[in-house]
Amino acid sequence: MGVTVQNDLRRGPAKKRRWAPVSGEMPPAAAAMVRRVLHRDDQVLVLDKPAGLPVHAGPKGGATLDDLLPWLAFGKGRPPGLAHRLDRDTSGCLVLGRTKPALARLGELFAKGAVTKTYLALVQDAPGLADGRVDLPLAKRSAVRGWWMEPCAEGQAAVTDIRVLARADGVALVEARPRTGRTHQIRVHLKALGSPLLGDRIYGGGEARRLMLHARAIEIPWLAGVTIQAVAPLPDDFAEQLRRYGLGTAVS
Repeated sequence: MGVTVQNDLRRGPAKKRRWAPVSGEMPPAAAAMVRRVLHRDDQVLVLDKPAGLPVHAGPKGGATLDDLLPWLAFGKGRPPGLAHRLDRDTSGCLVLGRTKPALARLGELFAKGAVTKTYLALVQDAPGLADGRVDLPLAKRSAVRGWWMEPCAEGQAAVTDIRVLARADGVALVEARPRTGRTHQIRVHLKALGSPLLGDRIYGGGEARRLMLHARAIEIPWLAGVTIQAVAPLPDDFAEQLRRYGLGTAVS
């Protein structure tokens, strides 16, 4: 049975940045995203973003999360807004603000590193991969593809805490906690350790169907001492890749 929504919102022409009512049966993609809500209160929404879905439109076009947001207003007068981003092929916890004040506060919390983000990464094992902190500034690799990054002493500060959870057959399962929010930060930092992510077509990782990076959990210090917590279940393709290397029991 389809889901029917009334008095929700839809983005109008980009130049006007207006939103028009939507009604009727919810599209299957939007209904699927509703089922992926990990946390919802009056101010904050946390989704389990699937791999392969970009958050914004790119030069190649195609479906985006942005297209689905009008169906995720849940009675609010405007759709939720993204508080941060995940790469297209990264799955897991994605935080949105449901009101302008909430979105502004989330932006402040992310900017000052107050939000705890925990990722799982399946990488190529290497002698230099060990528990510790990677403190390595990053800068754009080229002006043409500004989202490609590389280590650079004059770049922006970038810090990631690394913990090796398991090793087997030339690969390792890593828990990464970025303390800053640079583009491709985890990917470039692990590459710098000699351990690029499997499926990383930009930074030279080993073979996999997609980028093996999952935003596993998030903790947001909110108002009045409340902490918003969400955990995204391990996607089937990620779990299958772990089993392939004998690491199926490495994640509880």
